[in-house]
Amino acid sequence: MLSAKSLFQEIIDNDESFRLFCSIAAGGETQGGWENARIAALVPEGERALAPKIARHGADEDKHGRIFNALLRKRGLTPVEIPPGTDYPLILEQHGIGLAHDRLRRDEPLTLQDILTYLSHSRITEQRAANQMAMLRKDFGNHPEIGKAVRMICDDEDNHLAYCHEELLRYARQGHGRAIQRTLRDCAIAETRIYRDVSLTAMAHLGRILGWSAPKAALLATGIRAMYAYERTIGWRRMVSLTMPRRRDALGGPATAAPGPA
Repeated sequence: MLSAKSLFQEIIDNDESFRLFCSIAAGGETQGGWENARIAALVPEGERALAPKIARHGADEDKHGRIFNALLRKRGLTPVEIPPGTDYPLILEQHGIGLAHDRLRRDEPLTLQDILTYLSHSRITEQRAANQMAMLRKDFGNHPEIGKAVRMICDDEDNHLAYCHEELLRYARQGHGRAIQRTLRDCAIAETRIYRDVSLTAMAHLGRILGWSAPKAALLATGIRAMYAYERTIGWRRMVSLTMPRRRDALGGPATAAPGPA
């Protein structure tokens, strides 16, 4: 029976597909670490209290990149070049979602609107990450090879999502609610389309590595497109809602260290 669990089991059982999966994941996390570090350095004077939390977010993302690379080393594998069309964070940035890299490379303070854009973008992408990691934790949280890494990353992603909710609600109470909702909606609609395209491309590469039959590949592609149709019509609303999280001040302390040999 074809399921998310059986599909991912195939990926981790094959060295080359596992290598591609970890390389894509490590690249995205490392890029997220750089983006958050730059944003933390450029937070405007009136919002400096937020800077340590943004820096903690970036440190967590860097840690995740190291964890995925450690999983590769544990198998004696090295990262592979990320295929075109599978670099989710880069494609988001190219489509104007979040803050442009050329803006982050300039040593000029960000504006309050930049901070709202960053938090809104993060609320969408962290929801995606939290959903994915929750699924992996359910099926692979006790896996002898990747279970510890999955549990740690899943907990971090839950913290990141809680932080985004709490900070956006704080800004909404200050009178920025309409701007936040508008940014969230635009970001969510664009992100669902990009996630569909990246997923289709990544699955095509994995399918070639694993030798999937044409019917199996077509079935998986149909499932990805069906999920997009749901998200585009209904599901995106969940990604723009804001609720006070149970985890308050989730990024208020120092980042936890990565496990030794993952």
